Amino acid sequence: MTEIVIERLGLHGDGIAAGPIYAPLTLPGERVEGEITGERMETPRIVEPSSDRVKAPCPRFKRCGGCSLQHASDDFVAKWKIGVVETALRAQGLEAPIRGIETSPAASRRRAVFSARRTKSGAQVGFHVRGSDQIVEIDGCTLLDPELLAARPIVAELAKVGGSRKGELSVTITLTKNKLDVLVTGGKPLDDKLRMELGPLAEKLGLSRLAWEDETVALRHPPAQDFDGILVTPPAGSFLQATRHGEDVLRAAVLEAVGDAGYVADFFAGCGTFSLPLARKAEVWALEGVREMIQALDLGWRNAKGLKKMKAQVQDLFRNPVIAADMQKLDAVVLDPPRAGAQAQVAEIAQIKIPVIAYVSCNPVTFARDAAVLVKAGYRLNWVQVVDQFRWSSHVELAARFDRA
Repeated sequence: MTEIVIERLGLHGDGIAAGPIYAPLTLPGERVEGEITGERMETPRIVEPSSDRVKAPCPRFKRCGGCSLQHASDDFVAKWKIGVVETALRAQGLEAPIRGIETSPAASRRRAVFSARRTKSGAQVGFHVRGSDQIVEIDGCTLLDPELLAARPIVAELAKVGGSRKGELSVTITLTKNKLDVLVTGGKPLDDKLRMELGPLAEKLGLSRLAWEDETVALRHPPAQDFDGILVTPPAGSFLQATRHGEDVLRAAVLEAVGDAGYVADFFAGCGTFSLPLARKAEVWALEGVREMIQALDLGWRNAKGLKKMKAQVQDLFRNPVIAADMQKLDAVVLDPPRAGAQAQVAEIAQIKIPVIAYVSCNPVTFARDAAVLVKAGYRLNWVQVVDQFRWSSHVELAARFDRA
């Protein structure tokens, strides 16, 4: 047995001691002991706990891999996530006023990906054991909206019909305005026999939509999402903010940052989380690489009342960013890229003088990289709002505002 002292948390939430040695479920300042293999102490025993250590609110925490920080106090997690953003900025030579952190409440997650396997007696439904492909069945969850948790029997029924005892079914369930939206991957090939079974099953289970891999096999009601009072029906399994609270906070930050801009481009627009509310006051040019998402955005705009002009365009902004010459007339830009950031698009933006930029990020490291390019080009980073809608995880999101210095 080896004893180590945890010095800090890594970006994935593991404790890190000198070496480095990584120890999961530990906190800075703790003295722990255990067997070390390579660079990891997989099962540390706490010898001297941190004052920030708390009893996990979920009794399944140590086995279920869904959360990584339930052993830490809320105050510690909040300060740590703000620190992750500050560290990423400092690494690029940047500072900015951090306006605190907004944390989504427990039991508010509106989408879950259940794992399921068909068994001799029925089906096994749950989440993966931490660091394993083994499924742990759950009878409760501190993260999920109760309606999602209550959907486990639906997952079991789908596994019985379309699952394999050799393979694992992945079932994504999303709360919508009209019942549940369900996407299944990893199941049996969709042949005529399975289609005939799934249609009536979706009716029996009361699903809004059932998609099997890339095909919709049942659609009873449009599985609409409400983007600030504007209804949109996203494609099955497409990107959606994890909680309504998180979406509200990010949208409010974007609207504040953009202000009274009359002509706004929304890069990586998705299904219109920001584009559509912005269109109440501004003309919007929305760009997104996934055609089905832009089609959903465009239809939502056409069905809404009182919105200004919208141009919805399919464009891969990683391979084909909008060039500087085509952005000259913009009053503001909204960026909401995936974790890789918006390096190519930011390089084009840096060449011109757009008055305001609102940047929403799910990766502080790539955000800081892009922010450094903008600041070097003459932009000023006004403020950063940290958002924690993936509660008890190491995931950190933020919204920020830039203007011309």
